[in-house]
Amino acid sequence: MKFFSAIFALGLLSFALSAPKQPSPFDKMPHVPSFTLTSTDLKDGRQLAQAQMSGMFGAGGQDKSPELTWSGFPKETKSFAITVYDPDAPTGSGFWHWAVKDIPPTVTSLPSGAGSLNSTELPKEAVQLPNDAGLAQFLGAAPPIGHGKHHYFITIYAVDVATLDIPKTATPAILGFNLFTHTLARATIMGWAERTKQ
Repeated sequence: MKFFSAIFALGLLSFALSAPKQPSPFDKMPHVPSFTLTSTDLKDGRQLAQAQMSGMFGAGGQDKSPELTWSGFPKETKSFAITVYDPDAPTGSGFWHWAVKDIPPTVTSLPSGAGSLNSTELPKEAVQLPNDAGLAQFLGAAPPIGHGKHHYFITIYAVDVATLDIPKTATPAILGFNLFTHTLARATIMGWAERTKQ
């Protein structure tokens, strides 16, 4: 009996080790150091709360950006940027839910809901860029019904310049292209969402 129990335990361990890891949007990017990012609204790898689902896109949520706190970034950091990205969206290019640039290096946390339209919870220097819905705010998750789990990568970038030289109308992809050469370090947490019925 002990022999079969040991074989079963080894089988479970083998399965766990061989289970595919969720691909990251940064897997093909140059490696940079990481730092600590946490949220009182989200645990890394867990399901998004209803507040982080979209009301505007019919998912019954509040389009409320999660609380974020970060630490341990390089001392050379001149500003921060934030993105929230869903690589599973059926668009051929994923879907950017939130993009913010030029957060001062003295700011190391944002409260829940800081990503609202014309937010007063963001520092005055920060700029919210239009997301893939064309809205300069946080847009909650709204995966298509029956499309399976979507994964939402919430990322803070430590940036080597105080201001990224892109217009306020720039797309998140343009922000990402500029971050490619200006990122000192990045920190990411990931949540998921799935809709099986209306």
